[in-house]
Amino acid sequence: MDQNTPSEPKKPMTDQERLELAAKLDAELDEFINNLPRTKYEDGWPEDRWEEEMAKHPFFMKEAPKPGDELHPLYEGLQKLKYDPEENEPEELAISYKEDGNFNFKHKNYRLAIVAYTEGIKQKCGVAEIESSLLNNRAAAHWFLKNYRSCLKDCELALKLNPDYEKVLNRAAFCCYHTKNYEKSIEYCDKILEKNKTNKEILDLRKKCVNEAKLQIRNERKREIEDKKKKQFENNLIQEIAKRGYKIEGGEISLSKLEPCFPELVHNRVNIDNETNCLIWPVALVYPEYKIMDYIQQFNEQDIILDHLSAVFETSPEWDVQNKYKLENLNVYFENQKKKFVKVDFNESLRDVLKKPGFVIKGGTPSFIVLVQNSQAEKMLLENQ
Repeated sequence: MDQNTPSEPKKPMTDQERLELAAKLDAELDEFINNLPRTKYEDGWPEDRWEEEMAKHPFFMKEAPKPGDELHPLYEGLQKLKYDPEENEPEELAISYKEDGNFNFKHKNYRLAIVAYTEGIKQKCGVAEIESSLLNNRAAAHWFLKNYRSCLKDCELALKLNPDYEKVLNRAAFCCYHTKNYEKSIEYCDKILEKNKTNKEILDLRKKCVNEAKLQIRNERKREIEDKKKKQFENNLIQEIAKRGYKIEGGEISLSKLEPCFPELVHNRVNIDNETNCLIWPVALVYPEYKIMDYIQQFNEQDIILDHLSAVFETSPEWDVQNKYKLENLNVYFENQKKKFVKVDFNESLRDVLKKPGFVIKGGTPSFIVLVQNSQAEKMLLENQ
């Protein structure tokens, strides 16, 4: 055929021909795929763990990795891109940490938010707006945790960078109120009211601070008066003990030496009866035979020994199974400075006994040993002195 002879135009395919051609091509593709070499696919997720692996992928994970979890390589890469100081300027890092803090703050993870804001502040990016915003946000996180002192500290730092930061001024005023620094709170309130004289919240806060400050001053004065009275009373107590010639273990009389050494008497330190000016002592009665003790919380120094013993042994003690501890059968001793046991006269007052040579008050509590007359326990005590 001559090349210059025009070819006949192609005849359009019918719908039937198109369907037959498509079916032929599908069959050929299926045959090609079936004839490919069959190899095991090792790069994908295992069928039994694909959901677990998918949850670890940065694009699909719903929760942030926990400390100690193995990180996906892509997650590590993204993390490095965002937080690596070699890849980011301080300003960029500060903004990234701020965004993380805001995310945790929004989800009420205030402690995590504080950590993120702190890292942002550490970058010292030099941009006052960013640094003051980080400080303000960290202050807000502290506020919701009721860390009012930490919150106030961040507010003060933010105000150094931005003195007219209204949110910070507001929060600082309330922090001062909660930490009972009412005068400082009033200062912050006044600064806010200079620009907004009708701020009802701040007006109410200022009013409360003024009232609380007055009450605080009154309470401080009252406390000072009470402290002065207490000091005067304590000095008088020491003078009265010294005046009577009572001997306290350790020589010099002090309040610490007058504190009772027994837990049962801890609230019964020696006191003064204001009407009679008599000393009221806590007293311990020791029963070495049974290794137990009795305590008399208030023993007036003018009281007769017999009167208190009569009250103690009015009924037989539970531990006296042999019913031996009758008042008429008892002897009472105290141990003197020479480790000797001195017998006590029941008809003497406590003051008479405390003034005897060698009597030393130990642990703020006069102590006496109680034994049955002529008992084996008494004999052993006297033999071993």
